[in-house]
Amino acid sequence: MKRLARLGFVLLAALTLTAWASAQNLVIAQGTDAVTLDAHDVTDSPTASIVSHMYETLFELMPDGSIEPNLAVSYEVSDDSTVWTINLREGVTFHDGTPMTAEVVKGSMDRFLDPDNAFTFRFLLDRIDEVVVTGPLQIELRLATPFAPLLAHLTHNTTAIVLPSAVEEFGEAFGENAVGTGPFQLDDWDRGSRIDMVVNEDYWGDVPAIDGVSFLAVPENTTRMALVESGEAHVAVRVPPQDIARLNAAPDITVENVSSLRTIYMYFNHTLEPFDDVRVRQAFNYAVDKQEIAEFVLGGAVRPSDAAIAPGIFGYTDVGEYEYDPERARELLAEAGFEDGLSTTLYSPSGRYLQDIQITEAIQSQLAEVGIDATIETLEWSAYLDKTREPAGENDVPVALLGWGTVTGDADYGLYALFHTSQHVPDGSNRAFYSNPEVDDLLDEARVTPDPSVRESLYADALQIVRDDAPWLFLHSETQLVAVNDAVEGLVIHPTERVLAWNVTVSE
Repeated sequence: MKRLARLGFVLLAALTLTAWASAQNLVIAQGTDAVTLDAHDVTDSPTASIVSHMYETLFELMPDGSIEPNLAVSYEVSDDSTVWTINLREGVTFHDGTPMTAEVVKGSMDRFLDPDNAFTFRFLLDRIDEVVVTGPLQIELRLATPFAPLLAHLTHNTTAIVLPSAVEEFGEAFGENAVGTGPFQLDDWDRGSRIDMVVNEDYWGDVPAIDGVSFLAVPENTTRMALVESGEAHVAVRVPPQDIARLNAAPDITVENVSSLRTIYMYFNHTLEPFDDVRVRQAFNYAVDKQEIAEFVLGGAVRPSDAAIAPGIFGYTDVGEYEYDPERARELLAEAGFEDGLSTTLYSPSGRYLQDIQITEAIQSQLAEVGIDATIETLEWSAYLDKTREPAGENDVPVALLGWGTVTGDADYGLYALFHTSQHVPDGSNRAFYSNPEVDDLLDEARVTPDPSVRESLYADALQIVRDDAPWLFLHSETQLVAVNDAVEGLVIHPTERVLAWNVTVSE
């Protein structure tokens, strides 16, 4: 039976389950390889997909948006919301046999919070003043002020619990030697090609039914689809829309369409002319027909953006699209002194996001219609991230395509990280070097305001200002098109864009 479902998550049923395999390895083909296996240092979802099989967080964001205990079992919050008492799960061990204790969890969190380590997502927990061990399996998180998104942030994959003694043992090589508590453990990593994991037989929860899982790095769409069609891979992510019908016609493949919390955009580097001029930034937004790209490049599988975050995220408000208006784009360029047009470079990944390079080519063509001569530059994914993370003064990337998945389900993660002045790269993720004191104040207030309705109002105001300032060329909310062999059951295609094989079985 074929099905194409837009759901928070998908449990994939096999057509006929004639036998359970006793020795099987699930193979997943994705566009890029892991950048690192240091859970605290992960900054992209393909890496998060891999690392989430080996490392675990205290709490887990479920596909339906609820939050469940994971390595924690319960928590209490003081009346003034400044002390969080967390009780930890018994019987958890790391892959090397070391038991998880409160001291280990404190050591992991202290590492994440250490400013000297400069982890990109440190801001998620930086309102924690102190982590205190209050029992063999109990810790307290002590804060100076209330911090509304704390529980959601404790679900983020970068807050996973690592083993401090392993960090010390491996040193700089820790990023290549994962030692977590997850249901799978590292077997081999052929960098740039594949990573293999085997089941953790001592896992505290249900031990996976398969023997292992492998992630292949396959940037080319045609090659990735060929792998799932030939049976060399069970799963292939980011199916090109034009391939959906052919793959669904195959007797043993289903293309799943699952909603995502990811927004795709092109950011403008505010430290470089002419992108320090809001008229130029708005001109780009009016010059690009997002609806046409959604329909003809992406097969109607995405939603043009009407805000910097996607629907379904706490704090989302529709603040209005930039309608396609090339005449208005020409007027704004003329007002900014570019009546004869301008030239620039569009940086783009290839194979990281759904039809990414094709989107960039369509934008290049549409910009030409209003006198903007754009060339395209693409790099291998990890090099791309490094290039776009260079600090102000060294960073010469004028415009670049990126996506951001608000994987905590809370606007703080989707807005603070990308628009707050304190989050400029290389320490944060604000690659546009965008800065607006009014936005900073709104985002700061939303972090410490416990009333959800007040927080929503603050985020609505911030979204409107960001829309008008146009630090991005706003494009669309992405969807996940994933080709799956019908023999696979129990695969979770999470709205956070992690493909999870924790509970997979594969029939013969």
